[in-house]
Order: sequence, then structure tokens, then C-alpha cells
Amino acid sequence: MTWFFSSWGAVGEACGKTALLVLTALVGLRLAPRRTLAELRIFDFVVAVAVGAIIGRTATAAGTSFMVGFGALVTLLVLHTLVGRLRFLRRLKRLLDHPVRTLVTEGRIDEATMRAAQLTRDDLDGALRQQGVDSVSEVESVLYETQGAFTVRRRDRIQEQR
Repeated sequence: MTWFFSSWGAVGEACGKTALLVLTALVGLRLAPRRTLAELRIFDFVVAVAVGAIIGRTATAAGTSFMVGFGALVTLLVLHTLVGRLRFLRRLKRLLDHPVRTLVTEGRIDEATMRAAQLTRDDLDGALRQQGVDSVSEVESVLYETQGAFTVRRRDRIQEQR
């Protein structure tokens, strides 16, 4: 029955390592520059998954010490901060971030850009509905932002501003 319960010592070790690693992650993420969930880039997502994997693996692996997990976690958080700073270099920014794409201009859908962004008409229609737009003809432009959000500019709002 060792698959279900090995010993209280092993349970306590896993709990202790988990608590220490979560605290390490919280401190490391708190010291890193602030980013909101809506602004997650691909490297943010990779780091989030890796942090969870390190904590989970280190906490439950009997042969892995807290210090091994701590070292991996700190290395990951330092690399995350470094990559965030490297995004300010133009060549690396292009490598790390998706470009902003204009999907709709003056009510006309750019099919080639939609295909390049791997978006369907249903994806676009859903984004428009979320903004309270019933038809593409009501739209001046739709931008597909770097982090995957849609920016919808209505024709009536642009005319009001002029």
C-alpha cells in the first residue's frame, strides 16, 4: 500500500518543500517587475508553467532537495527578468513578441492578415460581439494586439472625435 501512503516523514518533507518553494516563488515574483495577467507574453506563460512544474516536482520527488528546486526556481525567475529587459532591444523584441496586426480597416477584413494570425471569421465576430459590435461595417479598425487581445475602434466614435 506504499502507492497510497509511504510515511509521515515523507508527507512532512513534501509539505515543507512545497511551502518553502511557494514562498520563494512569491518573493521572486514580487521582486520582479509588475505585469498583469492580460499582458502575459509567451515567455511569461512558459515561466508560469515552469514555476509550477519545479514546485510540483521538487515537492514530491524524494530524491530532489529543496536547494535543487530553489536553485532552479531562482534561475528561472532571473532569466524571466532578463528576457523582460531584452524585449527593449528591437531585434530581440521581434523574436519574443508577436507583431500587432490590423485585421479590419474601414470595415473591410484583411483575409491574409487573418490567416497569418491564424484567426477565423468566428474568432473576429466573437471579439466584435464582446465589444458590443454587431457588424464589421460598424468598425473603423480592429487590431490584434501583441498579447492576443483585440482593440476595436468603432466608426461612430472616430467621427465624434473629429
